[in-house]
Amino acid sequence: MDENGSLYITDDRKDEVRRYRRGESQGTVVTGGNGSGNRLDQLSGPTYVFVDRDHSVYVSDVVNHRLMKWVEGAKQGIVVAGGQEEGNGLTQLSCPQGVVVDQLGTVYVADSRNARIMRWPKGATQGSVIVGGNGRGEQSNQLNGSF
Repeated sequence: MDENGSLYITDDRKDEVRRYRRGESQGTVVTGGNGSGNRLDQLSGPTYVFVDRDHSVYVSDVVNHRLMKWVEGAKQGIVVAGGQEEGNGLTQLSCPQGVVVDQLGTVYVADSRNARIMRWPKGATQGSVIVGGNGRGEQSNQLNGSF
């Protein structure tokens, strides 16, 4: 939800994110909506969404193992994390889930299959592990599922 009370909903079957303003029943496609795929105007399995103060929409593109940013009104998104095939390197994600973006534009993403939380500063070409990344488990330096 943004500061205007608009609600943003991911639809992983239609591979899009819709914005619903108060009183609307149809909503407006704000990301994706061009079928499933890996082009910059497509998503594949979007799950989590975050909207910043500028109304840019960040969405976890799970099947493409990337996090996308769509500036308000854009026809295509920008890869801000991952997008380098599935993996556990610092340039890679594996089924990204929850996402939060701070006031500086730093992206924090739950990298679920790698059981870690990653931080990607604005404009960075690789992220850093801030929690987990030591396999799944019960130890204090491990996560057992990150969403």
